Amino acid sequence: QVQLVESGGGSVQAGGSLRLSCAASGYTYSRDSMGWFRQAPGKEREWVASIDRGVGDTYYADSMKGRFTISQDNAQNTVYLQMNSLKPEDTAMYYCATDFRGGRRYLGVANEERYNYWGQGTQVTVSS
Repeated sequence: QVQLVESGGGSVQAGGSLRLSCAASGYTYSRDSMGWFRQAPGKEREWVASIDRGVGDTYYADSMKGRFTISQDNAQNTVYLQMNSLKPEDTAMYYCATDFRGGRRYLGVANEERYNYWGQGTQVTVSS
């Protein structure tokens, strides 16, 4: 059974950093794409970043470029999201997702419909 478990969230002050982890289990490393999304209270879920685990290509939402970095450790079957220069507007629940064995890989990496397994999320709170 495929499972994704996020960790690393917490409370930080503006300007601080956090590193989120997404540990995958139930399948070994494959050429899937994994993405990070976030959802703030009262707002729709938005795409943050994705990584093509086969070739290592990374993709970012414009507002995250230069501040967030997505990376992977294939031996650990884990994807990370390093978040620097955090702002209060980054406060949200952060989710990771994979398109492993998904049938909608024709969709763009920013489209949540592409992903068929999701984690439970980890909360990030940034205070001013």
